[in-house]
Amino acid sequence: MKNAAPRAIDYQALADFRFEIRRFLNVSERLVHAAGIEPQQHQALLAIKGLPAHRVATIGVLAERLLIQHHSAVELVNRLEAKDLLRRARRVADRREVVLTLSRRGEAVLRRLTELHRAELQSARPKLLAALAAAIDPHATVGRAFRNARHKKHTRKRRTRNKQPKQRQRQSQTMSGRGSQRLDRSKD
Repeated sequence: MKNAAPRAIDYQALADFRFEIRRFLNVSERLVHAAGIEPQQHQALLAIKGLPAHRVATIGVLAERLLIQHHSAVELVNRLEAKDLLRRARRVADRREVVLTLSRRGEAVLRRLTELHRAELQSARPKLLAALAAAIDPHATVGRAFRNARHKKHTRKRRTRNKQPKQRQRQSQTMSGRGSQRLDRSKD
């Protein structure tokens, strides 16, 4: 059995995909800060609210979902509770376990941020999907179309930038040419 030739790595497609993700995250961070909370606090609220029904929101589960250490999750929960975004309660079945729930204020903040994030995702969807398709399969039609569109856009910008100085040069040459003609006529 022959080994398939290793596929070439499309660094541009991977970089484009990372760029589109980062662009969304940047918008997300600005939205979250405008709401008066930190990005990690928003992620915690979303992780708790978005848990599957069979999972109980505990500090350990929160740490797992956010990929942080247990003690960091405790501090995060402390900050969320101080802002009245989260409540803690002991489990009836096991008093050692602390269950986390969003407060009414936490629910309202998360709902507002989720609506804004959903709108941003709708806006970014074509670029994100095209960049993902190109990163996964460089030969995908969507990926090529995305890169071609970006290339044309950047080429157009370059052409526009290059033409403006030339047009200005032509105008100044034309004006200076006219001025010299006037001078030449005055000599006659």
